[in-house]
Amino acid sequence: MAYPSQALFDKLAGLLGPKGFTRDADEMAPRLSDWRGRYHGAAAALLAPANPGEVAKIVRACAAAGVPLVPQGGNTSMVGGATPDASGSALILSTHRLNRIRSIDAGAGIAVCEAGVVLETLHARALAEGRRFPLTLGARGSATIGGLVSTNAGGTQVLRFGPMRSLVLGIEAVLPDGSLFEGLTALKKDNRGYDLRQLLIGAEGTLGIVTAASLKLVPAVGERAVAWVGVDTAPAAMKLLRHLEAILGDAIESFELVPKSALDLVLEHVPGTRPPLAAPAPWNVLVEAVSPMAAPGPEPKLYEGLHSALGIGLVEDAAIAASGAQAEGFWRLRDSISEAEKKDGPAAKHDISVAVEDMAGFMTEAAAAVEARFHGTRVIAFGHLGDGNVHFNVRAPEGEAVSRYVHDLVTAAGGSISAEHGIGQMKRAELARLSAPARLNAMRAIKRALDPNDIMNPGKLVPPPDPG
Repeated sequence: MAYPSQALFDKLAGLLGPKGFTRDADEMAPRLSDWRGRYHGAAAALLAPANPGEVAKIVRACAAAGVPLVPQGGNTSMVGGATPDASGSALILSTHRLNRIRSIDAGAGIAVCEAGVVLETLHARALAEGRRFPLTLGARGSATIGGLVSTNAGGTQVLRFGPMRSLVLGIEAVLPDGSLFEGLTALKKDNRGYDLRQLLIGAEGTLGIVTAASLKLVPAVGERAVAWVGVDTAPAAMKLLRHLEAILGDAIESFELVPKSALDLVLEHVPGTRPPLAAPAPWNVLVEAVSPMAAPGPEPKLYEGLHSALGIGLVEDAAIAASGAQAEGFWRLRDSISEAEKKDGPAAKHDISVAVEDMAGFMTEAAAAVEARFHGTRVIAFGHLGDGNVHFNVRAPEGEAVSRYVHDLVTAAGGSISAEHGIGQMKRAELARLSAPARLNAMRAIKRALDPNDIMNPGKLVPPPDPG
């Protein structure tokens, strides 16, 4: 990779002006490390274009000079996907000035947002129009639309609505040669060959820079019902999900599994939290059901489902939130698990998925296998049971060895070592180690074809060819 010349700096400074170009070390410093503090890099300059045209000109100039670009949104990557390497030759391209919600069509259920729009901002704007964007995650106050698209983000509503890939109706992006792909029109049918929209989703900025997206909106929630449920085993939780689905259908939007060990950490380390049930249960489920405006509320059906589940022994105890504040209190218990784990000490963290029906059994068996193999470890597995994705975290000093073993177990079960956080730089070697040649060869071929000079977020996602 080439280091930027003074001529390139001058050209970019003239294009972007003082609001869009800086080499000031203090301004760049917060963007040189990932938010977890695991990866640290260097950059020659920070670029902040204000429109897609400026992005295209930046990319063309960098392509001609062979200078790498690292796209960055809210810098909330869990896998070092937006952190430059240590060479100092890369330019960080921040999307924070691409922050317009271009339009919201409430009738069609479509929002067109630029890449730098913060998720929480979209939530508020959609709600003002009687609609909502059905993707929620802990970093909603800083995560941006471009980053969510580029990582195919998930969250707590995937059970009903799917990940970002299911919610993106169109994309505008600048490709590695500086050309602008204008694909924002939300077409139900489009058979013009390869779907570049789907190729760019989840590409982590390695095939182009997303500048805007057309997104699916759904009706705003009229009423919600939230329950905290105690069950005896993880498989019982899975049976409970199917039991409730038979009664409530797709009114169930979230179904989060929380083991007693995770709840205990939250109660110990997060002030203001308290047990939701009178007696602790080995496993807990957080269920949220919703109904649209002007439709009957979901609480009677949720009560019916839980009452019948108690009657057949699927449930040990349950509490339905009596108010919005209590519902948010239940969610705080779930959302505070990562914070509590961090306060409790370091852990090897894994974002994994297996087939939905296999996950409950896999969690139990894999946890037992890990704890037996690595003496003194403790597994805390929690998360989105309904879509087959859990956070499988292991308190262990032998982090790398543990992670390789966990990933081996996941791969043997036909699962994925990255369910929603992406590959970034953290999992690139593991992707190479565990993926079939067909997958790796196809990924490398696509990268070479679209980005032959490897200027787009180099060192992320796509494993390099085996030197042997």
